[in-house]
Amino acid sequence: MRVWTIPILLKTRKYWRFNLAEKVVYNGIGRRKSSTARVCIIASGKGGISINGRPFQDYVCRPTLSTIIKQPLVAVDAENDYDIKVNVSGGGLTGQAGAIRLGISRALLNVNSTYRAILKSKGFLTRDSRRVERKKPGQPGARKKFQFSKR
Repeated sequence: MRVWTIPILLKTRKYWRFNLAEKVVYNGIGRRKSSTARVCIIASGKGGISINGRPFQDYVCRPTLSTIIKQPLVAVDAENDYDIKVNVSGGGLTGQAGAIRLGISRALLNVNSTYRAILKSKGFLTRDSRRVERKKPGQPGARKKFQFSKR
């Protein structure tokens, strides 16, 4: 096992020593509606999840969204095995939760390819391509029509 010394130039020249074997990182990207999530799974963690630098429970306020995010980890029985860091942007909370779920699922595939059958059967590897339908001219919304007047 190697320990690398890397010079980092800030204001003064400092040498940082760290062990590359300690932190193995697996990445995955998920998208839903207009949200994009970049997920990093850190091996040998304790089950902590941070979203945009904030703790998981502070960022996701609804219990339904927290269960959506944790679904892939529960499916492969790895809730407390990895630390997860997420950067998510765009959309609302529901779209972000779906994007995070897809990102976690894709990152878990990089961890262990035998998870594919479990995640695929539950539908966690399929991108939800539904988007908001556009408003049409001559109508108040995408599908709604103005009230019909016979005379």
